[in-house]
Amino acid sequence: MRKIGIICIAAISLGLMTACSDGDEKPDNGKKELGEEWYAGGVNGTVFNATSLAYKQPVPPISDDNALYVAFMRGERLSDKSFVTTEGMGYSGLGPVYIRKSCIACHPTYGGHSKRVNEFNTDDSRNGYLLMIYDPASPTLALASKYFTGMTQTRAVAPFKSPIDESGIKLTWNEYVDEYGNKYEDGTSYSDGYSYAGTLIYPTVTVAQSAILFKDFDMSKHAASIEATIGIYGTGLIDAISDDDLRAQYAEEQARGYCQGLIGADIDETGLNPYFPGKHPGRFTYLCTRATLDNGPGANALWNITNVTRPDRRYHYITEEYARVMSQDADVQTALGETEEEIFSRLMSRELEAEMTMEDFDAFMMWHRGLAVPAARNLDDETVQHGRTLFYETGCTACHRPSWTTRADYTPLPALSNQKIFPYTDLLRHDLDMKEPGRARVCRTTPLWGRGLLPVTSGHSDMLHDLRARNHEEAILWHGGEAKEARERFRRMTKSDRQALVKFLEAI
Repeated sequence: MRKIGIICIAAISLGLMTACSDGDEKPDNGKKELGEEWYAGGVNGTVFNATSLAYKQPVPPISDDNALYVAFMRGERLSDKSFVTTEGMGYSGLGPVYIRKSCIACHPTYGGHSKRVNEFNTDDSRNGYLLMIYDPASPTLALASKYFTGMTQTRAVAPFKSPIDESGIKLTWNEYVDEYGNKYEDGTSYSDGYSYAGTLIYPTVTVAQSAILFKDFDMSKHAASIEATIGIYGTGLIDAISDDDLRAQYAEEQARGYCQGLIGADIDETGLNPYFPGKHPGRFTYLCTRATLDNGPGANALWNITNVTRPDRRYHYITEEYARVMSQDADVQTALGETEEEIFSRLMSRELEAEMTMEDFDAFMMWHRGLAVPAARNLDDETVQHGRTLFYETGCTACHRPSWTTRADYTPLPALSNQKIFPYTDLLRHDLDMKEPGRARVCRTTPLWGRGLLPVTSGHSDMLHDLRARNHEEAILWHGGEAKEARERFRRMTKSDRQALVKFLEAI
């Protein structure tokens, strides 16, 4: 059995831990079995690893199968390597414009997102933010898709020029004082026990008109916001939840006044139109604009983040407007020795040579689909159990649904079928009525599994879609809108109860 970097604490846990409150306790030579909630990703999707490598592990069935393991490791290499522009190299194909050179540049600890930063600089290895340019006057906050791609590109391969010059992007962290003066009902400051001042913070983003490539684009009529990359461990298990179960959850929440609106993005098979009613309800990305993992974050990101073509996508991730402007640029024409028509035709071609093989892509998807979920920890601790009770009583499970059971016929990786998993999410979008939320005004409920390991794996505990929350406590305090009542119950708790609830979140 291959276990890379795994410290298997299961044996120790069996001797020291009791089962969680609703798991069966069965004697086994004086030891007690772990209850089902310890297995956050189900029996086949969980690894007992609480180290800095916790988000990097394959699910046990991949570790136990040599062929699957080889494919998984091949896919991991693709996620780790930086793509280059030099033809003929193993990881060539970068450009003409791109967002990052590699997957790990946005996901520095695989499943965990990157750290909050003070400057938008994609050379900074901590910066996993994506930039969004959108129309604030649009009811759907529509992207400025005539000019910019959905995830805005800020890098280019010479002689091409980037749609936005990063030096013109200004990221500002603003202090926020709520209606309670940033104090709990007992008078305790929100910052109590932390090193920072007692204010909440939120980001605003401005883009200078001079930084924009397109001369006829008016930035004053548009807005910009940032979104942190989403954790990717356990995405195969989320993909394995049935569409019917997700739609049933949506119907149940609508009946009690939640999730009024679209069920994520009920997209068609191509996934190109997020508002086209089709076969699959969305479950991936903050706005649930992707419905299946085959057309979800990884499958798209490997292409559009790097602009590396492959047999099923033999075209660039660019806008027609970008191709037009570049083809008319005298510097580009001179450097390439081509006419406007030739440059435009090449940039817009849908029959480009594939720079990545499907074998590599399939291996990458095996890796993406097969990343395990770290097991829960300390569920037998008395304080954690009290926090669990408070989590349910406070109403958090109204959106953070504790468990799902994956469908019986998950053909991409059959071992993930019929798994009871504990992601603590309904995979639906809610309006939390945050101050300056940017484009993610209505945002998917974040899966909570494994989040307590962020300080170990990533050296920080920044959370929410733009990483404005510096810990679990702040994340709760930013919950307004549909979650306002739950937040108010948390604010009214004693300090020890608040700490217990947070300790439960850190355990799952």
